[in-house]
Amino acid sequence: MFFTFNFFRKKPRVYTNIETHIYGIIIELLKVSSTDINVDELGGKYYLSNEEQHFKVTILSNDYVIRLTNTHDSVAEKYEKTFVEDVLKAVKEEKHRRMELVYDSITNSIEKMAERLHNRLIESNEQDQSVRRLNIKPAKKKRVNNF
Repeated sequence: MFFTFNFFRKKPRVYTNIETHIYGIIIELLKVSSTDINVDELGGKYYLSNEEQHFKVTILSNDYVIRLTNTHDSVAEKYEKTFVEDVLKAVKEEKHRRMELVYDSITNSIEKMAERLHNRLIESNEQDQSVRRLNIKPAKKKRVNNF
């Protein structure tokens, strides 16, 4: 009974040596925080660039082409759809992770700023009330003579 389900299980994709090497290069570039990731969703273009290592990668998702460029060479090859989609998945995941880090950082900054503002307003309100208390003099009662 369990053997029939194994028939429908998706087999893992096996890459060629070149594809494995390129995938490894791209993954290592994505691990480095100095690698910039730029995306042109409408054009289906994804750009990775690391100025420190003088390395750039351009992925054309519509044509399934990956271009690797360093200071000496530039190579562009067309690959199978599944390979390019796997590479794009890794790029998109890293882009999303970085965006979440930025979002969390901005959110934390806004929360801290709001907390400081709130504390400042409370302090200001307390000082204002103490000043009012000092300025208020007790009113003297006037006697009214009734004839």
